[in-house]
Amino acid sequence: MILIPMAGLSHRFTAAGYDRPKYMLEAHGESLFRHAVRSFAHYFDTLPFLFVVRDVAGTPAFVDSECRALGVRDARVVVLDAPTRGQAETVALGLRASGAGDNGGGDNGGGDGGDGPVTVFNIDTFRAGFRFPTGFDVTATDGFLEVFEGDGANWSYVRPVAPGSDRVAETAEKRPISDLCCTGLYHFRSAARYLAAFDAEAALPPGRLQGGELYVAPLYNRLIADGADIRCSLIRRDAVIFCGVPEEYRAFLNAR
Repeated sequence: MILIPMAGLSHRFTAAGYDRPKYMLEAHGESLFRHAVRSFAHYFDTLPFLFVVRDVAGTPAFVDSECRALGVRDARVVVLDAPTRGQAETVALGLRASGAGDNGGGDNGGGDGGDGPVTVFNIDTFRAGFRFPTGFDVTATDGFLEVFEGDGANWSYVRPVAPGSDRVAETAEKRPISDLCCTGLYHFRSAARYLAAFDAEAALPPGRLQGGELYVAPLYNRLIADGADIRCSLIRRDAVIFCGVPEEYRAFLNAR
């Protein structure tokens, strides 16, 4: 399953004067939603897609219409009735509402009940031509994060067990522990293990949460502590485009 959380409040876009959710904004003739979801065009016919949204500005109907136009074969929508405490909670609520993560239903990961893999991606990030990595066996590892070489205080970070290794020793939110920054693509082999890690993280006092809210990347530390095999997949920085803040959106508008 490809799961795309869309329940953020887009405070920075609202403050900049935009009157629609950022995924509805257009660039180069189509919505930012289409740019982001088309990242996974290779899997439109083979994987279910789950969009976790709030019912603002007609978002459920918008998602349905855009997915039909893109040709997504199996598109599902979970509608939340309130803001969440962060992306990790949005993902967890979506998984539970769809039935993914129920251990009794087999390994389909498709949202019809049953445990299985889930790949989380941001609605404001574009990753043209995405394919699952081949440098390691995705089906045999417990999860992976996609990363690029960079710096700055606003990323999720990965520290490998040794320089050049793709095995992850630690993840961190808004704290540079290496030069490997996450693109926002997070894969978990088991939705049930994601939910267990989330529940443990969500039980922490707010002051102990990395980055101040419930982010996805720190959940890997709980899996690693339990012996999970977590990997990172390194890509070029220019293989990913970010549109999460108005400055990045305007840069994308002027890029072609």
